[in-house]
Parts: sequence; C-alpha cells; structure tokens
Amino acid sequence: MEYPHRRLVVVGRFQPPHLGHVHLIEYALSLAEEVIVVIGSAQESFTLKDPLTAGERLHLLDKLLKSRLGEDYCRRVKLVPVMDINMNKVWVRYLEMLLPSFDGVVTRNPLVAELFKDSGYEVIMQPMYDRGECEGTRIRSQILEGVDSPSCIPDEIKEDLARLDFAGRLRRLSAKD
Repeated sequence: MEYPHRRLVVVGRFQPPHLGHVHLIEYALSLAEEVIVVIGSAQESFTLKDPLTAGERLHLLDKLLKSRLGEDYCRRVKLVPVMDINMNKVWVRYLEMLLPSFDGVVTRNPLVAELFKDSGYEVIMQPMYDRGECEGTRIRSQILEGVDSPSCIPDEIKEDLARLDFAGRLRRLSAKD
C-alpha cells in the first residue's frame, strides 16, 4: 500500500491509554508507513496528573495496540518513552536526536502543533474523537468520583488497570494533594 508519509510522530502521556489514543494512532497509520508513538513525560509517575509509570504505560499501550491492530502493529508502530526537558523551543530538536527521522506530527494539541510547525514539520490535525469523554483528565476524575469503568477505557486493559490498582492509586494520590 502507498502512504503519503514515510514516518509520523504521535505524542501523548497515555495516563491511561484510552479509545481516543487508539483512534489517533489508527488515523496516523492511515497516513504513514510507520508511526512513532512518543510516551511523553516518561520521568513522571505517582502523581495525580501522571499516576502511571512509563513502563506501565508502555505495557498497557502495547497490549492494547497488539489487540486492536494485530500483526501490522509490530511492524509499523514504535513506542518510545521520552522524558520532558521543559524547554519548548528546543523540544522538537530533542525528539530529532532521540527518534528516527520523521515527516511530521499528528496531533490535536495546539502547543505540539506550534512547536512542530515552527521547526518546519508538517502538522496534521487529527479529527476529533469524543474529546469530551475520551480525555485522560476526565477519565481520572471519573474514577475518583467512583465510576467503575469509564466508557473510554478499552476492555483489553481493564484487567491490567485493576491489577495495578489504578483506582486505588488515584485515591491515594488524591488524598496527598
């Protein structure tokens, strides 16, 4: 199959991975031979905003994408945890140093779009996917409010989140703040 791009980047924190992320990655795969999924803020964990470790997010996302995308996933998607550098002006150059060459980014994040555009890359705006529901902040809030299983959490990772005691972790972190 012929794709308009060789390699595109997708950036997210995946706290936790949800159906909006799946939609984003599938959309990027419709446009490129390969997709590099940057698992951002890799150094952050055990906070209310970033409760999962990079390793936990990598495992959950890997399991989810293997289930949804099958064999094609292993060949076409690379998951790369990346630590923050807290210097927006050089962040895309930092990614260039860490990642294989890429053609552009698929995003809905205005800051990510601006930084890639300023660095000369093509920015592809992802079509909206149930943004009001499928958003990490909302999912974490719903869990804290007692919603057992928010609708945007894919079935493939619910058992893993339970094993990690994700809801309990959120409650404990919330009690600290």
